[in-house]
Amino acid sequence: MTVPLSGIPLSEHAEVYRTLAGAGFTDLWTSEVAGSDAFTPLTLAAAWAPGLRLGTAVAPVFTRGPGLLAMTAAALAETAPGRFQLGIGASSPVVVGDWNAAEFTEPFQRSRDMLRFLRPALAGELVDGEFETFSVRRFRLERPPAAPPQILLAALRPGMLRLAAAEADGVILNWLSARDVHTALAEVKTDKPDFDVAARIFVCPTDDADHARRLGRRMIAAYLTVPAYAAFHRWLGRDEVLTPMWQAWSSGDRKAALAAIPDEVVDDLIVHGTPAECRAKVEAYVEAGITVPAMALLSTPTLDSGDTTAILDLLTALGR
Repeated sequence: MTVPLSGIPLSEHAEVYRTLAGAGFTDLWTSEVAGSDAFTPLTLAAAWAPGLRLGTAVAPVFTRGPGLLAMTAAALAETAPGRFQLGIGASSPVVVGDWNAAEFTEPFQRSRDMLRFLRPALAGELVDGEFETFSVRRFRLERPPAAPPQILLAALRPGMLRLAAAEADGVILNWLSARDVHTALAEVKTDKPDFDVAARIFVCPTDDADHARRLGRRMIAAYLTVPAYAAFHRWLGRDEVLTPMWQAWSSGDRKAALAAIPDEVVDDLIVHGTPAECRAKVEAYVEAGITVPAMALLSTPTLDSGDTTAILDLLTALGR
């Protein structure tokens, strides 16, 4: 499950984490856009839910310097030994440039360099040298974790997918349907026995299909107009079906862009329905090759109600 949940203060998530564990969820994963940071909710979970695995999906490679990212990851790995996976990724020009005043340039190279820096740094080695996108002078962690975390790389298209297969311990996928998984994994050729394939799966647990599709259209228009995601979906074969949305969006007609998104695209990319129907659709991702299906819950009347008991009951229903 992706945490924290909206509508419940982070200070009250201990019961959320216990409910998820009791419902059979195994992992808590975070994102880092404009809500909470990726590490604080997991630090709380390390204390409140000591049986759950923890992961970031993703910590951007541009918004922290190499040393700070290594220190932050090492601290969480020390707090939750053997239970933390560090997911890193390029993020986007908006998150990196507009919101964090950093320069979003050469995302592939920066991701590769951060991966190559973090591996020895988290092992407690001295790192001293030139990378293509940054230099590091005589950095060594003062508190290297006894169990360095596995490092997963967020990837969309062939170059980054192949990099993840070659140099990371796993790959993180996003914004794809269960049917798209085989296309992505065809580029991930590795014989690593414990290589994880994580995917963030957007789940709207309601039987009100109109509500789910309205929300799904807004999310698709917001995300899939970002150049990296647009290129990803062209590669997946959605060029023809999404071109009307892209054209309307680029002309500034947001209403027409939303209207141009067909129901079948929303239903492909957004899991919705009753809790049982949502579970079955998420299981299709597992059957396609996903080893870490991380649900990300979207707004529903129940989740927005502020009724903690009802929200916890919904989480239990999703896990059973």
